[in-house]
Amino acid sequence: MAETVAPAVAEPARPGSTRRERTGWYFYDWANSAFQTTVITVFLGPFLTTVTELAAGCELGADSCDGAVHPLGIRVAAGSYYPYLISLSVFLTVFVLPVIGAIADRSAHKKRLLAAAAFTGAGATIAFAFVTGERYLLGGALFLVANISFGAAVVVYNSFLPQLGGPDDRDAISSRGWAIGYLGGGLLLALNLVAVTMLSEEGNPQRTLDLARWSIVSAGVWWAAFTLLPLRWLREHPTAAALHGGDNVLTDGFRQLGRTLREIKAYPLTLFFLLAFLVFNDGIQTVITLASQYGTEELRLEQSTLIVTILLVQFLAFGGALALGALARRIGAWKTVLLSLVLWTGVIIAAFRLPAEAPLPFMVLGGCIGLVLGGSQALSRSLFSQLIPAGKEGEYYGFYEISDKGTSWLGPLAFGLVFQLTSSYRVGLVSLLIFFVVGFALLAAVPIRRAIVAAGNTPPRVL
Repeated sequence: MAETVAPAVAEPARPGSTRRERTGWYFYDWANSAFQTTVITVFLGPFLTTVTELAAGCELGADSCDGAVHPLGIRVAAGSYYPYLISLSVFLTVFVLPVIGAIADRSAHKKRLLAAAAFTGAGATIAFAFVTGERYLLGGALFLVANISFGAAVVVYNSFLPQLGGPDDRDAISSRGWAIGYLGGGLLLALNLVAVTMLSEEGNPQRTLDLARWSIVSAGVWWAAFTLLPLRWLREHPTAAALHGGDNVLTDGFRQLGRTLREIKAYPLTLFFLLAFLVFNDGIQTVITLASQYGTEELRLEQSTLIVTILLVQFLAFGGALALGALARRIGAWKTVLLSLVLWTGVIIAAFRLPAEAPLPFMVLGGCIGLVLGGSQALSRSLFSQLIPAGKEGEYYGFYEISDKGTSWLGPLAFGLVFQLTSSYRVGLVSLLIFFVVGFALLAAVPIRRAIVAAGNTPPRVL
């Protein structure tokens, strides 16, 4: 996530880090945001829910469906299948991502790890071309592979951040990466919007379903193609452990992870910040992931309305990420993230009160989300980089990624359970308020400057 799209902000300097290298790092955000935006945020929820409803015996294009499917003999309401899949994927990442992070810290070839994870995820996304008819199980399996690979690649990608800038530079670097990502994700979504608008046929829901499937495939192609740029421009910065490690990076990684788990209690404030992040970002990711499903199933909005809204979010989030990054330079990243959580609480309350079949209020709310979305996530990422002991970036970002892009689990689980009990998406949405309220309280309780010093790092001038 070329120089032509980077915002006109002075690049921070850091010995050993070049502008080209930082641009390459930004471009992985450009590459993988296609998956986050086109697949997770817009098309996959409605697409896979429709395929599941077909498997449950519902008619294509029906206004509602009370049917159920039985994966592994377990009864699951068709409308709950996708939220449950998200929770399952995150349950699996709990075991996968910290190991990937430990391996990244012990490897002198992190770019190879990035390539393996990114191309695996992109390949699984492209394979959605075969999810036709009632193949909801195939769709679910491909989503699990793609989402876990997505998270693994982001762990490796994030571990480059401390090597690209000093403590006073990382908020700007991280914010710029998120902003570039929103441009990339927004551009592909705009192309898909044109395709859906021009090729859809009124009264032909099968055509709409097919267009959604090929839009998902396009995100996999985009992801794979643009990953080639960071693989070319990023440089390896192996840690001392990587340079002097053993011959088997996999077993070394597992051993290192075991040591870190035993020693992590020495950094209780870092753990406390991570707990706060896991709570409030779980709420953010659930809103992003289930927005399309809420819009189609509860608000009965057209697919074109959802795409236009998400497109609006993408381009406003570009400016929002840079604006909150600028605010962080004045009042500090910690206070800026706290402010964003207050705004997120207002978003949930407003979303609950949205009228059905009313596109304009939905779009206005989407614009508000765009203004706070990028900044809250970018600044959380850079703030966490200050709390990681040197040389363990991959491992700690492995824990961090458990609730980063597209990998929330408690929120979708709560949403799915509430829907199964009440058959109301609105009530399910309200259940997410607790994540923002509790997350705010936990983050406000972190003595952030003391936490940075305790991790052995130098605090930035403004916190």
